Amino acid sequence: MPFANFKVPEKTLDEKQKEQIVTETTELYVRIFGERARANTMVLVEEVADGGWGIGGDVLTLAELAAGPQT
Repeated sequence: MPFANFKVPEKTLDEKQKEQIVTETTELYVRIFGERARANTMVLVEEVADGGWGIGGDVLTLAELAAGPQT
């Protein structure tokens, strides 16, 4: 069974965007594996609480992302 797991910051996607991720990911697997993959493809969109993730050893928050890159 094809499986994709997307982890995104909490409250950054609306329901339509989550649906788009599920739909387009399923279509990608169908293009790769053929139509037989459609009924068995599982796509999970997980929302991670603010401050519950990081990059390069630093915990990130939505406020930091909104501020943009620091130079």
